[in-house]
Amino acid sequence: MAIPPDVLAVGCGSLVGLALAVVGGGGSMLAMPLLLYVVGVPGAHAAIGTGALAVSLNAFANLVPHARAGHVRWKAAFVFAPAVIIGAWLGSSLGKVVDGRHLVALFAMLMLVVAFMMVRGRHNHGGDAWPKPHMTPRLGGVGLSAGTLAGFFGIGGGFLYVPGLMFASGMGIIYAVGTSLFAVGLSALTTTVNYMRSGIMPEWHVTLEFIGGGIVGGWIGALLAKRLARTRGALTLVFAGVLVVVSGYMLWRTWHG
Repeated sequence: MAIPPDVLAVGCGSLVGLALAVVGGGGSMLAMPLLLYVVGVPGAHAAIGTGALAVSLNAFANLVPHARAGHVRWKAAFVFAPAVIIGAWLGSSLGKVVDGRHLVALFAMLMLVVAFMMVRGRHNHGGDAWPKPHMTPRLGGVGLSAGTLAGFFGIGGGFLYVPGLMFASGMGIIYAVGTSLFAVGLSALTTTVNYMRSGIMPEWHVTLEFIGGGIVGGWIGALLAKRLARTRGALTLVFAGVLVVVSGYMLWRTWHG
């Protein structure tokens, strides 16, 4: 008996929310392939637009508790975010004109890079050297570059924004995570709006179901995160392995049409 698409959308959203809560940056990379191959959203561009909207709304929702806890460096956020928005608009404009099959293949290669970055950085928690002198131009340059890449692939970009914020401003990782959510929400929303401007509309009901599943998965992941804290490095390795497997499947599907 076939599983209804609505159930698949909720289930896939739960997986992404769980991955984000347990392993952090890189979890939203699963959104596009899950929407494309499991839920059945028609075409890479539609999957990117739908996934970007879901990621944006989830980022803004998760920003609230971080802001209440004082984990958002607003001075840096208001410099970083405009550059990210410009970059996301430029990147998504380029992504729209790239053939869907080529876009999927490039996305799969990016997943391999992210998996490598996660394995290399799983023990690096960073210190707090906030604020670095002359950080404004660095924040602008990093934001523009990272936003362009995030917009091109229609991803949240947290795995780029967090180390970028740490490098440019010297903030510790907990502040970089909180501040990056502001940028993730805006850049993903910019990508969605740019796609809609070209008539590539999100699958609205799928977006809502994906977000609902993501909230449930995030709650479960938050409960598990403390219990699994000692095995975070191992979990990151497992998730990196999942990214490698999924990217291989995407490349195989693209190669065979």
